Amino acid sequence: MESTMKGIRGGGAPCVLDMDDAATVGGGVEDTYGEDRATEEQLVTPWTVSVASGYNLLRDPRYNKGLAFTEKERETHYLRGLLPPTVISQELQERKIMHNIRQYQLPLQRYMAMMDLQEGNERLFYKLLIDNVEELLPVVYTPTVGEACQKYGSIFSRPQGLYISLKEKGKILEVLKNWPERSIQVIVVTDGERILGLGDLGCQGMGIPVGKLSLYTALGGVRPSACLPITLDVGTNNEQLLNDEFYIGLRQRRAIGQEYADFLHEFMAAVKQNYGEKVLIQFEDFANHNAFDLLARYGTTHLVFNDDIQGTASVVLAGLVAALKLVGGTLAEHTYLFLGAGEAGTGIAELIALEMSRQTKIPIEECRKKIWLVDSKGLIVSTRKESLQHFKQPWAHEHEHVGNLLDAVNAIKPTVLIGTSGKGQTFTQEVVEAISSFNEMPIILALSNPTSQAECTAEQAYTWSKGRAVFATGSPFDPVEYNGKMYVPGQANNAYIFPGFGLGVVMSGAIRVHDDMLLAASEALAQQVTQENFDKGLIYPPFSNIRKISAHIAANVAAKAYELGLASRRPRPKDLVKYAESCMYSPIYRNYR
Repeated sequence: MESTMKGIRGGGAPCVLDMDDAATVGGGVEDTYGEDRATEEQLVTPWTVSVASGYNLLRDPRYNKGLAFTEKERETHYLRGLLPPTVISQELQERKIMHNIRQYQLPLQRYMAMMDLQEGNERLFYKLLIDNVEELLPVVYTPTVGEACQKYGSIFSRPQGLYISLKEKGKILEVLKNWPERSIQVIVVTDGERILGLGDLGCQGMGIPVGKLSLYTALGGVRPSACLPITLDVGTNNEQLLNDEFYIGLRQRRAIGQEYADFLHEFMAAVKQNYGEKVLIQFEDFANHNAFDLLARYGTTHLVFNDDIQGTASVVLAGLVAALKLVGGTLAEHTYLFLGAGEAGTGIAELIALEMSRQTKIPIEECRKKIWLVDSKGLIVSTRKESLQHFKQPWAHEHEHVGNLLDAVNAIKPTVLIGTSGKGQTFTQEVVEAISSFNEMPIILALSNPTSQAECTAEQAYTWSKGRAVFATGSPFDPVEYNGKMYVPGQANNAYIFPGFGLGVVMSGAIRVHDDMLLAASEALAQQVTQENFDKGLIYPPFSNIRKISAHIAANVAAKAYELGLASRRPRPKDLVKYAESCMYSPIYRNYR
């Protein structure tokens, strides 16, 4: 009993299995629950506070196997009579649940079915998601998660993650200690002010951190027990929600200014105090003015990452690098025009300029001049500089005033058009025809989410460009037939980057995020695009290979962290790709003593 008990922690936290002391993962964190691929063959004791058995075992999502409990396990853990007599495999369970999910007509019903499964049988949920990633990704993430957030109050049944509201000011550390896990490696946090392209959803933005972290696990292999979704409820300015009887958040206007800054500062300090230096904090769906400030303020003191600014930039850069193999030229030889100058637009523009500068050894200030941005007031030019927000100012170049996108396309004559505006149908027929008139193969990226907010559809892009566009979107679109040829639109989905990036940070024990780590992630993703993909016009690899892709991204990110002296895990593993694969969460059922 002693070997089992030695790992049990105080405070009634869920506890240890009989694991070999060497069973650790990146960052040296013990594999407490037997979640990694490296520990698949080891026997597990289903500890909670004591050994879970009988009725409680069936209601613990981490250990529940449903009808897959063996005869011996049913005998040992007092399950006789609590289950029907048949014993079935995890594969049969998977087939049955996928069959049931496909019967639902509405995506939101599928989303709710998947959330129920996650709450009831964690390993089966991730097995389903990993094995059917292309079918289920749009269900648990964009576009369906957007609708789920809008209706979160109505469909809310059980809380997931931590809700930290202004009521907890001064007690945030105590709230963090209420979470049962101590070995947290990744936190995704939102304040719900800018959920996808849907705006301020307040406390109901929790669907985003929950969805993001399920992808950290399914696609990147970060352990579910090491993931913590958090919503900071500082109020909402959404009148519809404030008057909704089912709204689950604070019924007050948003905190701003010093009150907001102090609350965030207390949160960041509490996270570091409770979980240490090496927990990755991903800021998610904060409004522009806060997102840039938070990244600047905490980038030097915490391990922080903003997916909307940095993740989007990394995945788009990878797509552009791959697209150049189709259209020719280097990054510096192309001209870029963005519609949208918020977090995503300026984040992508900056990473393109950084990579351009790295390739050409030209100062980044010069590289920025190849990149133009259009916001709600027209082309960003130097005569507007005084009135611009600070993050737009580097993109204010010498040019006469241009009031709209079509005129900007005709004036700048870009080879690459990128939409990050959050406004649907803004790449009009005139815009697409204009860029196609002076480019043999225009690169058009309509990146806004969800699908309803995309700047144009795949069918529109291929039809209006007469099948010549190299096209990708943020949300998924079906293949399009044009003039007898089938075109498959790529999906510039952040889910290509952030799960592998997170695993690379965790397994190297990185203490800070550096821009070169984002470039390393882009490079690894671009290298995974095969000639077969190019032949279909794809600039991203298929999601069906996402775990292999994530392992390569994690290895590249970890290698860069070691090179920069930011990695704390020693010694450095010899083969980082193999090490990444061994660290990945495995959803296969474990055998219980």
